Amino acid sequence: MRNIRGILGVWLVFVMIMLLPMLSFAKLKNIESNSVFHQDKIPVGKTGKIMNVTFYVETGSDYGDAWAGIAYDDGDDEEDVIFPFELTSETTDRKHVGKITKGKKKNITISARVRRDVPEGYYGIPVYLADDKESGRGVQEYINVYIQKSATTDSSSESEAVKDVDFTIGEGQSTPRGKYPDVLNFSLNMANTGKLTAFDVTAHMVMDKDSTVFPFEINDANYDRHFDKVESGGMVNLDYSFAIQKNTYTGYYPIKLEITYRESTEGELKKAEEQFFVHIDNKDKDETTTSAKEFNPNDRTKARIVVDSYRTEPKDVFAGETFDLFITMKNASASVPASNILFTLESEKVSDSAVFSMEEGSSSHAVNSLPANQTTELKLKMTARAGVDQRSYSITINEQYDSPEFKNATDKVTVDIPVKQMARMNVGSFDINPDTINVGDDSNVTFQINNTGKVILYNLMAKFSADSIKENEAYVGNIKPGESGNVDVNLTGKEVTADDGKINLTISYEDENGNIKEETRDFILNVTQSTEEETDIADPDISDNKDKHFNIVPFIIAGAAVAAVVILIIVVKRLKHKKEQV
Repeated sequence: MRNIRGILGVWLVFVMIMLLPMLSFAKLKNIESNSVFHQDKIPVGKTGKIMNVTFYVETGSDYGDAWAGIAYDDGDDEEDVIFPFELTSETTDRKHVGKITKGKKKNITISARVRRDVPEGYYGIPVYLADDKESGRGVQEYINVYIQKSATTDSSSESEAVKDVDFTIGEGQSTPRGKYPDVLNFSLNMANTGKLTAFDVTAHMVMDKDSTVFPFEINDANYDRHFDKVESGGMVNLDYSFAIQKNTYTGYYPIKLEITYRESTEGELKKAEEQFFVHIDNKDKDETTTSAKEFNPNDRTKARIVVDSYRTEPKDVFAGETFDLFITMKNASASVPASNILFTLESEKVSDSAVFSMEEGSSSHAVNSLPANQTTELKLKMTARAGVDQRSYSITINEQYDSPEFKNATDKVTVDIPVKQMARMNVGSFDINPDTINVGDDSNVTFQINNTGKVILYNLMAKFSADSIKENEAYVGNIKPGESGNVDVNLTGKEVTADDGKINLTISYEDENGNIKEETRDFILNVTQSTEEETDIADPDISDNKDKHFNIVPFIIAGAAVAAVVILIIVVKRLKHKKEQV
């Protein structure tokens, strides 16, 4: 029993001795109290290898253009904790982060090479943010990494540096092969073999008009392929379709790609160059290029007839209206003349109907000759189709002409004619309640404004004015084609209507260029004097007159009665006196 205990004791001492270096040099940091730097999981690296130190930041303020780095020169408070990374540029250089928005997570990855002599275990790494690449450090906190010992069987190539972003074209694919006159359709794999996600990626194919360099016809404006992002280890497809030029030779052609990208969404735009090969099967180089009298559309000795300038009268072309089109055609060749020229104009179509039609004359025009560097003018009277949307429409000019060495050369050029739509609107019926008001009272006026045209009416406003009302206005806003805007306004009587009661309505709006246009309407609203005010003023006067007027009628009646009595007494006395005398 004592022997067993002795053996266990020796074993425990041995284990403690083995663990002591690991405990003294590796230590896990408590980052729960961190305010800026956080980790969802602890990244793992191997000794002697480059590892990605991943974490995210969540700041209390905005950074317009942030940088992050490892604080390699800040010693830990505890002397027995070592720094696990080699001090190379991969570790010491700051990493561009870009814009950081307050309160939002921003993932950051910093690469560093692990020292070969560090023990396996957890290590706290001080990291920091800075405002630019060279200035002092800002906020700094610890994050954690876990270091493992590399297996002795690991190849030395695994420790080689991995680029942040690295593109590989066509890995594991066979060379695209095409045969004239067939169309060559092919798809290339573009893989990001770097350690970071690439953002705003554009693959631009470098083209050349020389058929010995670039064997394809250039039919599109560009052959760029854009991707919002290509993740580390991810792959996207570059799909192309090309017509092969007639005068190409059999063989391999190197095709170059210029790839632009960003290492973060707000990072600077970087550029990489790659190339791949295509094989063309056409004709051998010892063959003659063309027969003596065969027309080759790519031959540089034929005349080049282009549009030198064009204009319309009137300057603005409106749908449904007639206009004159003047096109100046120029022979851009330095020394090759053209003769027996036929220009045929063809309009763009919408719903299988031509946008432009000839008002007078023919759509074909013949020109006898056009010397090198000389011009000729085509004049056409045309009508723009009513009902089309407001935008530019193309007119294709098909050319057929003779050059000294080639007959019936053909080409085509285009011009774009902007077609505008006249703004149209109507006003619905007016609802006026009431239609007669007193001075100082309000009347509610409502109606609709309908956009009957094909363009938006911007910043529409209705203004009301007359001598009898206080001026007022109502803002309606933007009205799309086919939609309506409502006007609801109160008008206050200011003076008694002295005319026919007409109220002037001015409707103003802007077109897409900010030009203001106005239309006028009118309606009837009468303003009268208040009858209550007249009564209030007249009644006191009437009442006062009644109180102050002297009523004389009773006195007249009383006087007449007294006079009658007096007369009667006099008459009676006279009769009595006469009798006594007798």
